[in-house]
Parts: sequence; C-alpha cells; structure tokens
Amino acid sequence: MQRLLLGIVTLFVVSIIIFVAVNSLPGNFADAILGQGATPEAVAAIEEQLGLNTPAIERYVIWLNGAIRGDFGIAFSKAQHASNFGSTALGANVETVAQQIKPRLWNTLYLAGVAAAISVPLSLFLGILAALYRGSAFDRLTNITTLSAISSPEFFLAYIVILFLAVLNPILPSLSNVNEGMSWFGWERLERTLLPAFVLTLAVTAQMMRMTRAAIINLLASPYIEMARLKGLSPMRVIVKHALPNALAPVITVIALNLAFLITGVVVVEFIFVYPGIGQLFVDSVKQRDIPVVQACCLIFAAVYILLNLTADILSIISNPRLRHPK
Repeated sequence: MQRLLLGIVTLFVVSIIIFVAVNSLPGNFADAILGQGATPEAVAAIEEQLGLNTPAIERYVIWLNGAIRGDFGIAFSKAQHASNFGSTALGANVETVAQQIKPRLWNTLYLAGVAAAISVPLSLFLGILAALYRGSAFDRLTNITTLSAISSPEFFLAYIVILFLAVLNPILPSLSNVNEGMSWFGWERLERTLLPAFVLTLAVTAQMMRMTRAAIINLLASPYIEMARLKGLSPMRVIVKHALPNALAPVITVIALNLAFLITGVVVVEFIFVYPGIGQLFVDSVKQRDIPVVQACCLIFAAVYILLNLTADILSIISNPRLRHPK
C-alpha cells in the first residue's frame, strides 16, 4: 500500500512536469495548421476554440481531471480542416486523443510482447550458462556480444539488421506496416513485427543476462550451495533449483525496467521501421504541436514505468521470504 500511494504521488508530480514541459515547446498548433496564411484573427479564433488562451493552471486542472477519467481531450491534428475552427463546433470529423492512441498502444504492446517473449527467456538462459561456465570462452564471448549490442545506438542496430535480414538476405520485410485487418495471432502480423522486435531484443538482453549471471555468482559461495554440491547434485541443478530462486529479486527488478523500456523506448525503432505504434505517434504529434496527444503519450509512458516498478517491488517481496515475513 505504501508503494502504491508513492506511485500515485509520483505520477501526479510527473504529470505537472509533463504539462509544463510540453506547453513550453516552441511553436503553436494554430500557426502550424494555418501555415503561411495565418492571420492574428484566425490564430486567436483557433486558440479560443481549443482553449489555448485560458490560464495554464486552469488548462492543467481540466486536463488532469479528464486524464483521471480516461478522457485526454481532442486531437488537434485530426480536425478536418482549418476552416472548422472558425465555427462554433469542431465538426464531426474530429478524433479524440483516446481514439487515436488506443490502436497505436495495442500495436506497441504487441511489439513489446514479442520482444519480451524472445529476450527474457534468452537472457535467463544465457545468464545461467554464463554463471555455470564463468571464466570460459563461452562466458567471455557472451559478455562481449551482449555488451557490443547494448553499446550500439538503436538506429545503428536497426539499419544493420535491415541490411542483413531484409536487403542482402530478404528473409523478413524491412517495413512493419501492420494494420487493423491483420489477426493478432496470425503469421503476417508477427512476420512484420519480428525485425523491430529483434532490434529491441538486442538492446535489452545484455542487462538482464549480466544481472542474472552476477546474482547467481554472488550466491555460489553460500553455505547452502556448498551443501548442495556435497550432496552430489549436478552444477546445473544447483544453479537452477537452489541459486536462481534466491537471485530472483534483483533479476526481477532489471527485467521490469527493461520491459518498461520495451514499451516506452520504442520511439526510434518504430520510426525507423514505420511501425504504427505509440512511439511513432508521439514523434508525429511533436512535429505537429498536437499538445493533447503529446501529453497523453508522455503520461502513458510515465504510468507504465511506475506500474512496472511497483510490480517489480511486489514480486521481489513475494520471492524473498525474509521480506515477506520481516522480524
């Protein structure tokens, strides 16, 4: 309960920072949509129609009240035409922020799910093997490979993957142009998602693998591990059955942080692969100065980070009997 209340307070503070930062961006949506033909009267009319001329505190209270109810307001960029703003109503073709974000968010969650389904088991497997054969050629090769992947910028990894898996060897499509007509469990959607998922896997595997390795190695000198060895148990069984359960707390924390990155850190990857997720929507909205969409995306990113951190704290407590039953 303490962690839950702290998460709510943190999200409230972050919402203030998001609102101030987004509204401090240079440029104005009214100027952007009217272009060179913008006149002071037309700009003022749009600002009044959208409530941009009201005090910042009032706009923040209205936005926060709507966000709590799941209503992020109107997406400015989806207005039918600039002439719509001259009337008393925005028109029937205006799309709300929630309607615009919902399909994009599901696409991003699907991409993150595919990447997590590959990276988490792979990281645990490599971490266990690296701890089992620590100091060996396999351990050194795994560390060099994963560190090289995490040290390389995502856009560089993405273009290298496109070059080798889509251009020189056309195994997978280079553009992830998924659409709503594709089945969520069909091969077509999965095929177009594999390349960006592979790039994200390269970006997050190293941290999870190295934390798993380090946590297990720290426990290998413990008395109960020595006792398990003296009983004649195999090295793999000693690690999987005795060392790994006690190393779960730090591993869970790192996995949760990397899962958060898979959702919130996909901006560059989605942009390169033209993947219709929330990251690409965020970039497009910043360019168009669509303030409500930018604020909603930032708040969703913050909520995901806070929720996964809270989940990691709870799972760490559950996995450790000393934390579940403190003296």
